[in-house]
Amino acid sequence: MKPVDAGELAAAVTRMLERRKLQSATGLIGESEALREVLVKIEQMAPVSSTVLIEGESGTGKELVARALHRLSARKNKPFIAESVGALPETLLESELFGHEKGAFTGAAERRIGRFELADSGTLFLDEIGEVPLATQVKLLRVLEQREFLRVGGTNPIRVDVRVIAASNKPLRQHVEDGTFRSDLFYRLNVLNIYIPPLRERPEDVPHLVRKFIADLSAQHDRPFHGISAGAMQLLVDYPWPGNVRELRNLVESMVVLSHGREIMPEDLPRQIRDGGSARWLPVPVPAARAQAAAVGDGRELEFILRSLLELRLQGDDLRRQMGDGGLGFGAGGVGEPDPRFIGEVLGPLSTAQPSHRSAVAAISPRDAQPPPNVVAIEPGTKMAEIERRVIEAALKETRGNRRLAAEMLGIGERTLYRKIKEYQMPEEVYAE
Repeated sequence: MKPVDAGELAAAVTRMLERRKLQSATGLIGESEALREVLVKIEQMAPVSSTVLIEGESGTGKELVARALHRLSARKNKPFIAESVGALPETLLESELFGHEKGAFTGAAERRIGRFELADSGTLFLDEIGEVPLATQVKLLRVLEQREFLRVGGTNPIRVDVRVIAASNKPLRQHVEDGTFRSDLFYRLNVLNIYIPPLRERPEDVPHLVRKFIADLSAQHDRPFHGISAGAMQLLVDYPWPGNVRELRNLVESMVVLSHGREIMPEDLPRQIRDGGSARWLPVPVPAARAQAAAVGDGRELEFILRSLLELRLQGDDLRRQMGDGGLGFGAGGVGEPDPRFIGEVLGPLSTAQPSHRSAVAAISPRDAQPPPNVVAIEPGTKMAEIERRVIEAALKETRGNRRLAAEMLGIGERTLYRKIKEYQMPEEVYAE
């Protein structure tokens, strides 16, 4: 074996201890080469006061990097102010950043100190910098170049000594190419640049992060954690993590809280994790009435017809306003009488459904036709109020007077159903359970 040089060994151990210390100070956990490059850049950039642009997807830890740059700098004992500029409306952004004088605008009852003044001699972290409006970008550029600004409504320049660290979850150069971000401001911000790779590009960091989160969250929630199996850990490593470290931490927190005193197995993980991220659709709840109707032969047709009729009733006023002067959809019978051709176009295709003997179905039929049992016959020219009354009555008969089930079937609230029963003066035997 090659003899070990004591000096090289000591240097390697020193570097490892310094990296562990830096990780502990920054909260950036991992052993991947990509993360090591980020830590090296933090060490190099922290001592200076140059502007830094941090880029990376949401959830990768951009604010952690900004806080690490501040904590390892000569400004560490001065304020660190973080502001998500993308979350502020344009009307408030300038006041939040630069402050305002009393009476500068309606509601400015007193002087307000902005973020730049609060961060004087310290560090100001501006997250989502790509969302800043163009008008504010001009003033932001002046602050970065001249180190002075005016409060909103003010006349006296205010000088500040602030190190600005900006972050963007989308490449800022792309904003410049799209025309939504000034190129001169981009170059002024992009003096030093740190790119944080997404978690899917450094899967070897996942086990380290999981262990760190388990230790922190177990202590936080006072819950013992009995570990995670090798199979479950491999699923976590293989998952692409679209939400990055934030998503991983949230999952670990749920495992710590819900582990029930046993080891986490693959079947304990969410389905999307087990499927490797292929299941991207969230489940859609199905109302009980809809599921019950689906069990009947033509439940889908019934629900669609009833909903269509009720929507026509609710939109009747709009239709009258739009077509009441002889336009399409209404005949010579007056504003309140639909043209038979209009009804046929809307409801005609639905009348081909074969009704079940257990379901109340609405269908267009000639005036002299005899409808099958449990089918609501709607003759051409029937007014919408009459259609609604018949459909509600049929639903009540179908549910044997159960108003709750009838309301669910019709897709309306029980109070609305009660009001309609009273409005149409339905006999009690129709809705009595």
